[in-house]
Amino acid sequence: MENRKVLIVEDDVQCSKLVATKLEAEGFEVTVTETGEAALEIVEEDMPDLLILDLILAGMDGLEVCRTIRRKYDLPIIMLTGKSDEIDVVIGLEVGADDYITKPFGMRELIARVRSMLRRVKINREHTEPLEHLSFSELEINIPRRSATVQGEEVHLTPKEFGLLVYLAAKPNVVFKRDDIIRDIWGRPGGGDLRTVDTHVKRLRRKIEENRAVPWSIATVWGVGYKFQTNE
Repeated sequence: MENRKVLIVEDDVQCSKLVATKLEAEGFEVTVTETGEAALEIVEEDMPDLLILDLILAGMDGLEVCRTIRRKYDLPIIMLTGKSDEIDVVIGLEVGADDYITKPFGMRELIARVRSMLRRVKINREHTEPLEHLSFSELEINIPRRSATVQGEEVHLTPKEFGLLVYLAAKPNVVFKRDDIIRDIWGRPGGGDLRTVDTHVKRLRRKIEENRAVPWSIATVWGVGYKFQTNE
């Protein structure tokens, strides 16, 4: 993990300094900024490997920063939130955050999340490279390009949404437990916050299924998990 670049966007100077110091001690190259506007400039000029993004910022808030980045980049994002209201977590995931951690948090947990996410991104990319294409009626998935086309229209997916789609569609009609999905896609041990899976499935369905007549679906298997269901 040495020399992997992490950008911290946090207007609490004491918090950002502590996080930066701990990450640097672990061998990461760290950049810190206090505003969303500055974060977007840094991403444009020197793409980091991972973004730690506070939800509440002066000016452009974390949600808008996340939304803006997701329009252009496949950048892993961990969102920090100091609120306990579940809606803030859900909105963060809806606009494209890959993971979240609620303040106050332990530094060991944050570093473990960072390492796990970077490791998972690397493994997922290596794992999907040999498989180049998945094809179904009304759906084409180009893995090297990381693109999905539904009924001839390319659909913008976040890295986690695309990874989830490939994970399920690579084995049609096979049921995957939510614990397995959170482990394999997010790199967390079974029993993590399974709402993350549900939120991403909901968002993926909305993008590829909603208002479309397609012969497949991401089906819920109640009490178990999900599957890419097709009659082909």
